[in-house]
Amino acid sequence: MEKSQTELANKEFDASVGGGAVYVKVSGSKELKEIKIQKEAVNPEDVEMLQDLILSAVNQAMVKVDEMMASEMSKLTSGLNLPAGLF
Repeated sequence: MEKSQTELANKEFDASVGGGAVYVKVSGSKELKEIKIQKEAVNPEDVEMLQDLILSAVNQAMVKVDEMMASEMSKLTSGLNLPAGLF
């Protein structure tokens, strides 16, 4: 299990929103590693839109991490007959 956690922490997950206007990369340990913002996405008149795009991209990347964690945990616990809802 420890090996799987280390491997997951070393993986990187990314997400892009707004047609590529905002791109983020996070590690499997949910550390934000990179943000790229296209110049076209920066509009001083509409800062809220850019904030929403960044939040959306980060949240999508974090969901990918959570899905991978759940998948890995499922692999590790399959066949153990653990009670439902334990994880």
